[in-house]
Amino acid sequence: MATLLSARGRRQAEARSAHPGGEVRLALPPALPATLGCDAVGVPARYGFRLLSRLPGNGCVFADTEWWWWIVPAGSDADLRWPLPSCYAVDAYVPDRRPRLIHRPGTTSPYTPPIPLYLMICQLTGIAPAWTVPGVGTRL
Repeated sequence: MATLLSARGRRQAEARSAHPGGEVRLALPPALPATLGCDAVGVPARYGFRLLSRLPGNGCVFADTEWWWWIVPAGSDADLRWPLPSCYAVDAYVPDRRPRLIHRPGTTSPYTPPIPLYLMICQLTGIAPAWTVPGVGTRL
């Protein structure tokens, strides 16, 4: 008997199977609870400093030699297509390249607001923002 998974459940399963045994979950500082759940948006390191310096509010940011990861509320990929070369990581499971916390917010929230992050990534990559996934919410 086949089991039906929600879209989020499928993404979680795909994210974990993409790098079996080669993933790590980004660990937030205990003083910054992720009450809205926790996903991550990654960009190649060449964009890291530009994003960090230009965003109006940054939550927890992790980095390794190849990728920088911003913590966003769970489901921040709903109705959005994050432009390549960015990468959306469900439950903040990222490739294990020993990412470390490089920015801790001055607030009690671990999150970077996803819409400004999305718009800035679109601007840096030269991709026009797309607010809905094709075929979703359209009328026949």
